[in-house]
Amino acid sequence: MRTLTMLLMAAFSILTINVFSQEKAGKKDTSSHTTFYTCPMHDSVLATKSGYCPVCGMKLQFTKKEHMKYETVKNYKCPLHADVVSATAGKCSKCGGKLALSKKEEMKAGAMKSYTCPMHPDVTNHKPGKCAKCGMHLVQKKDE
Repeated sequence: MRTLTMLLMAAFSILTINVFSQEKAGKKDTSSHTTFYTCPMHDSVLATKSGYCPVCGMKLQFTKKEHMKYETVKNYKCPLHADVVSATAGKCSKCGGKLALSKKEEMKAGAMKSYTCPMHPDVTNHKPGKCAKCGMHLVQKKDE
């Protein structure tokens, strides 16, 4: 009987942990994330705002981790204002000009081919094949 009680308690504990760990699944992350800056010469200097190193006066740069995050995110930049950066396409907040992809993102987009159905533009695939709705051959999507 004691073994059965222990097994039931263990099963209940595991189920409880699983239920609470799945609580945030599917929800958008709305928490704010702090960006960290460091001095290229003094790794011990860490700041949450851009500025200058208090030790040597050099301009603070993104930490290696922040730099990696910045490089992997698709960024749209204003050609005239380097400080205007967005994760989505749109217009520059300063001049109203169109935001452009970075050179790296342009190269990635050029290397990635997309195929679509001539009759069903919502059907897309990254390799040629047949449409799941009508069976027509997928054609390469033209750049717009």
